[in-house]
Amino acid sequence: MTTYAIGDVQGCYESLQRLIKHIHFDPTHDRLWFVGDLVNRGPDSLNVLRYIKNLGDRAIVVLGNHDLFLLAVAEGVVKVRAEDTLDEILTAPDHDELLTWLRQQRLLYREDPFVLVHAGLLPQWSIDEAERLAREVEAGMQGPSYRDILRALYPSKHLQWSSDLAGPTRLATVIKVLTRLRACSPDGLMESSFSGPPEQIPAGYLPWFKVDAREPRNATIVCGHWAALGLHCENQLLAIDSGCVWGRQLTAIRLEDRAVFQVPCTAT
Repeated sequence: MTTYAIGDVQGCYESLQRLIKHIHFDPTHDRLWFVGDLVNRGPDSLNVLRYIKNLGDRAIVVLGNHDLFLLAVAEGVVKVRAEDTLDEILTAPDHDELLTWLRQQRLLYREDPFVLVHAGLLPQWSIDEAERLAREVEAGMQGPSYRDILRALYPSKHLQWSSDLAGPTRLATVIKVLTRLRACSPDGLMESSFSGPPEQIPAGYLPWFKVDAREPRNATIVCGHWAALGLHCENQLLAIDSGCVWGRQLTAIRLEDRAVFQVPCTAT
């Protein structure tokens, strides 16, 4: 069995299909891990969702910030913006089925020695703690109070993690970390507005994976989210958002040997 981790698709269905062919994906033997942001900004989010949903247990998905935004739009928590491309999903005859499936997906997936997450982990979190917190969120999102969590998430700029948090605010803050983190202070204070390249991070902040005082982690984090970072691989990090929706590439990494496969962006 071979496992391929695939970066942020963001509605780029044609590019995804080209990448699937490029890696010679065999659904009888192989698996695909998706780092989140399946939808939005690209031209065909509807078919991306349908395709990945139909893969069944051959696909592992963690939610990204754009996926959660879609769920929030569908619940009337936030409004669609001019740059969003979600209308086709919201008006599709199978939209209830697709959104219910999306809401059941994970925030973090662990299969030693890999941890799959959309954005990153706070330096003060161990892998065990991050997994435990993700399970809390997943239970909440799959339960009857998921709308309360989404309402607590938007807007999110004020949210900062503390173990004392409770209720929907606690779960929304965990979501913010797992789906939006790029930079933080050495003691784990999240920077909430930065999205540029690492060399432009505001003073006092670092890429989340560069904080020296991180909890020891005997794992390789597989993530996306940070298109301006691009494909970035280290000993314990595979960051694979290579900016397909921005006209660059869609990336897959074969986890068994870290071989990289890319296709250029199809028209967006």
